[in-house]
Amino acid sequence: MRRSRHGAHYFDRASGLNVLLSEVAFAPEHWHPAPRYVSIALTNACELRCPFCYAPKHPARLRANDVLRWARELDVAGTLGIGFGGGEPAAHPDLAALCQAVAEQTSLAVSMTTHAHRFDESLAERLRGSVHFIRVSVDGLGPTYEAIRGRSFAVLEEKVALVATVAPFGINCVVTEETIDELDDCLAWAEQVGAQELLLLVEQPAGARSGLPAVERERLANWVARAAPTIRLAVGAMGAVDEMGLADPFGPEPPLEAHAHVDASGRLRADAYADLIVDVGDSIIEALQQLEEEVKR
Repeated sequence: MRRSRHGAHYFDRASGLNVLLSEVAFAPEHWHPAPRYVSIALTNACELRCPFCYAPKHPARLRANDVLRWARELDVAGTLGIGFGGGEPAAHPDLAALCQAVAEQTSLAVSMTTHAHRFDESLAERLRGSVHFIRVSVDGLGPTYEAIRGRSFAVLEEKVALVATVAPFGINCVVTEETIDELDDCLAWAEQVGAQELLLLVEQPAGARSGLPAVERERLANWVARAAPTIRLAVGAMGAVDEMGLADPFGPEPPLEAHAHVDASGRLRADAYADLIVDVGDSIIEALQQLEEEVKR
């Protein structure tokens, strides 16, 4: 149970159920100090070279013991879940052991975002019971996917079937000028393979790319308005337009109350694109307090 300005927030990591008792009020001094969710880039390593990728390209990798220590702190301080990413989290040699330790030693939900091509039966077996949700990055289908990610789409489908034996999963799609015409097909495919969610992420400026143009964002908003999914349809808030009707049960919140991000160099920021950064060091809670002070200035 998380105490905040919004009330008593109950969360079950096994089912993903959230219950908010908004009529329960807590004095500010009793609010939990950590964000509801923290994303952690375990490594910058990734064998794919997607043109819209924002992840730093210099070598960096977090130590598993540091991540586990931060997870214990966050658990006590009110965080409900952590998500491992990168780079490619499966490129970290301690991924499975780290997921197991976090699941056993904390009450945090453990999720990850992966391209899935590193999944094999050995990794799947080690992750079963330790990961509560997996997000597979699939940007376009068939030839579009292969052009963007340089990997076989047929092999991807085999890997997604393996992921499905590990934990409930969703499909992530970065919406670009190349993929926006395939949203109907992406949704149908996600439903077909048994995904619980299709998460649409608006392309952000990265490298030589300027992000999704405004006219295409309007097209995306219109598509979301008319879509009739049989699974959960979500849109990342970054880059979205008001007409997309994002689910926002909490309304406007101060920075770092909902989310924070740790990159593979051990630096904390409000999100993966934020410019304001502090080193985490030994205590992620102290780093959060320091970053909050920096944000207020």
